[in-house]
Amino acid sequence: MDSRIATLAAAGAVAALVGLTAARAGGDKIAFPADYQKGVLYTIVDRADNKQYRELYVSPASAIAAAKNGEPLPHGTVLTLVQYRAVLDSAGNPTKNAEGRFSKGDLVGYAVMEKRAGWGAEYPPEIRNGEWEYQSFTPAKAVNDKANLTACFQCHKPLPGNQDFVFSYDKLKAHGM
Repeated sequence: MDSRIATLAAAGAVAALVGLTAARAGGDKIAFPADYQKGVLYTIVDRADNKQYRELYVSPASAIAAAKNGEPLPHGTVLTLVQYRAVLDSAGNPTKNAEGRFSKGDLVGYAVMEKRAGWGAEYPPEIRNGEWEYQSFTPAKAVNDKANLTACFQCHKPLPGNQDFVFSYDKLKAHGM
């Protein structure tokens, strides 16, 4: 009896480790979206909290149509967040361009969300974001191995279901209006 319990416990530990490895490796499914600029630049965001200017791109364009219809974004959707430092004045405050936005400075990196059929099944329900995966890239377009991708799941998880785990869903919906 004791050997069966020990065997079951060992099998459970191995399964847990395999599950953790699969969850950690999820970002590896996403390659850098080299043609992200061929997608739609659907919004620009000034982040005062971290003094960043951010551009958000989506491809394919059909994702915008889905959002306009209040539907989940289609499989194959790639959201690319391009992060830049804001240009700062002598007091350390972001300067603004002619449109009243933060002035775009040096490239900081890229954050990418990608949705594919069947993705996300290996994650526990408390962090799973539908069929989305996340990856972070350096300015050189290499995987940022210092990124905490679990934080991406945790941050997007509380969003209402009608936003498909996307903070900028309403910006997609309003694009071109």
